[in-house]
Amino acid sequence: MRTRGAIEFCGLWEQLNNPNFKGIEFDAFKNESGSNSFTLTPQKWIDSTNAIGIISKSGRYGGTYAHRDIAFEFATWISAEFKFYFIKEFQRLKEDENDRLKLSWNLQRTLAKVNYHIHTDAIKANLIPATLSKEKINFMYADEADMLNMALFGKTALQWRGENPNADGNIRDFATIEQLVVLSNLESINAMLIHQGFPQTERLAKLNQIAISQMNSLLKHQKSIDKMK
Repeated sequence: MRTRGAIEFCGLWEQLNNPNFKGIEFDAFKNESGSNSFTLTPQKWIDSTNAIGIISKSGRYGGTYAHRDIAFEFATWISAEFKFYFIKEFQRLKEDENDRLKLSWNLQRTLAKVNYHIHTDAIKANLIPATLSKEKINFMYADEADMLNMALFGKTALQWRGENPNADGNIRDFATIEQLVVLSNLESINAMLIHQGFPQTERLAKLNQIAISQMNSLLKHQKSIDKMK
């Protein structure tokens, strides 16, 4: 603990985690560090600054203990091998976390696609006359898809493309997980409304209200949702 780097790290940890940390005493230690005459024991550090990141106990079962943040810092300073494996493990955990987030996004994207088939089947059965050409049928599908886009995103796929000409994908590819959840629900609800004979204008108004309500609910419980991701 004689080095300036160690004192600065311990001081920073205390400033972030200890509201009773004595910053003036810490500054004095930091300014004195590095000189040949400077010495600092864990107990002196604790007594002078009210530090809580390091604990020092005397006696038969005593010893010096540190919070894991500080322990990791000291361990990486002592051992280059430990530091190397510590960095590798951190990278592995971040990759695992990113993979889980991608999986969650892909699952919701797949769910939206599956529900889209239910949605288009309802369109075919209730909205598309048998005499329509294939081109007109495709247009009807696109029209209904854009109605859902309007209900949730407030714009059509073409409007989004005009605003994002360099984007690699479509409006739904850039949707958040929460938006994809709502989109999946809207597709199922729209299919039901189609079967019940509601005209498109009425369905758009209803779906927009549902989208607003569900997004507000999801955002209200954002912290709980983040823990499940």
